Amino acid sequence: MNVASDRPAESAPQASGLRMERDRFVALAFCWAEVLLELDSARKVVFAAGPTKAMIGLDAAALMGQAIEDLVAKEDRNLIGDLLQIASRHGRIENVTIRLQGPRGVTPPLAFAGYQLEDLDGHYFLALRTGVPTRREEAGGAQVRDRETGLHDSDSFADMVTRELAGAPPGEEERQMTLIALPGYEELRERMGDAAEHDLLMSVGAALRANSVTGDDAGRIDDDRYGLVHTADLDIAQLEHRIGDLIREADPTQEGLKVESATVEVDQENLSEEDIANGLIYTINRFKSLKGSDFTLKNLSTSISSLAKEAVESVQSFKATVAKAEFEVAFQPIIDTRTGVIHHYEALARFPASEGRSPYEQITFAEETGMIADFDLAMAKKVIEWLNKTPRNSNVSVAVNVSGYSVGTLSYLAQLEEMLNENVWTRGRLMFEITESARMDDLDAANTFIRRLRDNGHEVCLDDFGAGAANFQYLSTLEMDIVKLDGSAVRNAQKAHKGKAFLKALVGLCRELGVGTIAEMIDEEKGLVFVRECGVQYVQGYLFGKPNTDVSKFKTLISPHMFPNRPGV
Repeated sequence: MNVASDRPAESAPQASGLRMERDRFVALAFCWAEVLLELDSARKVVFAAGPTKAMIGLDAAALMGQAIEDLVAKEDRNLIGDLLQIASRHGRIENVTIRLQGPRGVTPPLAFAGYQLEDLDGHYFLALRTGVPTRREEAGGAQVRDRETGLHDSDSFADMVTRELAGAPPGEEERQMTLIALPGYEELRERMGDAAEHDLLMSVGAALRANSVTGDDAGRIDDDRYGLVHTADLDIAQLEHRIGDLIREADPTQEGLKVESATVEVDQENLSEEDIANGLIYTINRFKSLKGSDFTLKNLSTSISSLAKEAVESVQSFKATVAKAEFEVAFQPIIDTRTGVIHHYEALARFPASEGRSPYEQITFAEETGMIADFDLAMAKKVIEWLNKTPRNSNVSVAVNVSGYSVGTLSYLAQLEEMLNENVWTRGRLMFEITESARMDDLDAANTFIRRLRDNGHEVCLDDFGAGAANFQYLSTLEMDIVKLDGSAVRNAQKAHKGKAFLKALVGLCRELGVGTIAEMIDEEKGLVFVRECGVQYVQGYLFGKPNTDVSKFKTLISPHMFPNRPGV
C-alpha cells in the first residue's frame, strides 16, 4: 500500500485519538474507496493511502503538505470548497463527483465522499474511487438523484420535503423551504458547452447542499428550478449571490442570470401534518408549472398556512368537479400514416374555465394529491356514456387515459372491472392508454392489469414511449398492443444525424414484437412524411386538428393529398 503521513507533533492522547480514527477510517473506507486522504484544519494533506500515483499522478509522499484546492481541477475548486463546507456544517460529505489535477492532467470524474471530526482538530477524512454514482441507497429506500447535480430529483425532493417539514417534531429548530429559479437558463445553456454546464450544475448542487439543513436537503425540480430545506437563519440573499457568481463564471459572455427565490415558512402549531404536506406539494407543483410571463416567485413567498388553505380548497373543488362530472370530453384522432383513415380517437378532459388551470395542470394536481384514480374512473364512465350514444355497429373506437398511479390502486382496478362487466358491448371499441408509466412501481402487477384488459377485448397503449431507457424494460415486460412514441423524441429524431436510423430501429423492434406504433405531436406535413418513412403505423397531432368535442369536424381536416393510398383517392 502506498502510504505517507506528514503529521505535526501532537500530545500522546491527541495523536492516539487521531491514529485510532484514521485506522478505523482506513479499514472502513477501503471497502468503498481506492484512495484515502486526511486533511488538517487548514485543508492540507497530512495522510494519504492507496494507488495515488495511478489515480492522480503523484505518490503519497508528494501529496504531503499540499492544499486540497491545489489538487483539484480548476473547474471544480468552487465545488470542493462547498463540499468541505458541507462537511464542516454537517459532519459528512455524501457520494458526489469531482476531478483532480495531477502532472498528467485532469483525472476522469471520481466518486468522492468523506467527513470532518471537530473533536479531532477538525481534520477531514476523504475517500475517492473511480466510477460515478447515479443514485444513493438510504435507510428508507432508494432516493433517485438528478444525474447532473447529484441532488434529489423532483419527486424525491417532494418526498423529502414533506418528510422533513410535515413530519418534523414540534420544538425542533425552525425550518423553511426556499425555491430558487434561474429564468433564461435555456439561453445560457446554448452559450455554454457541455463541459462548462456540467461544472456549473455540480457547483450549484454543492452550494445548495452546503446550505441545507443536513447537507442533503436540496433538489433539482426542473432544468432551471431548485429547492432546499434550511434553517430560518440562512442568508438567502447571500446564497442567491453565490449562485449568481457561479453562473457568471460559467457564462462565456459573463452576463449571467438573475437568480430568483421564494421562501415558505412552516407554521406547525396551526396545521395538521396532512395540511402541511398538501400545502408543500401544492407549492412545489405550482413552482414547477410556472411558465413565461407567469414566472414570478413573489406570490410563493408566504406561510404554509395560506398555501395549505389554497391546496385544501383546490382539492375540494376538484373532488366536486369529478363527483358531478363537470368536465367535458374532447377527442383527437389517431390516423393511419398510409391511408389517412382514423383508427381511433384519444379522449381528453376539458375542465371549466373557472378552475383556472390547464388540463395538464389539473391532471398533475390530481396525481400529486391522490385523486387521479377517482378521476380516471369518472373519465372512463363519461367516455362509455358517449360511446353508448353512437350506433352499436359503428367502428368508432376511443382510448381513455389511465395514470400509472391508478394502475397500482386496487380500488380503481375493482371498480373499473365492474364498470366494464356492466358494459361488455365496449369490447373492441374502448381502449386504454397508460400515462405516467414511470409511476408503475410493480411491473408484474401492471402487466396483470394489462392482460386482464386485453383478455376482455380492450386494447392497451403505453404513452410517451422512447423518452427513457426504462421504456425498453416496459416493452419486454408489459404485453401492450400499441406504444405511443414520445413527441419530443420524434422531433429530436428529425434533427439528429442518426435520428431516422434510430427511429426506424425502434419501430422495427416493436413490429417484431407485434406492437403497433403511434407518433404524437405531428403538427407539420414534413413530420408525417418522416415518420411514415420510418415505418410508424399511426400519427396524432395538430396537423389533423386540435382536440374537439365534435368528432365530425376531423374528416374535413384530413387532406387527401397527404395520403396517396387513401381509399377513394
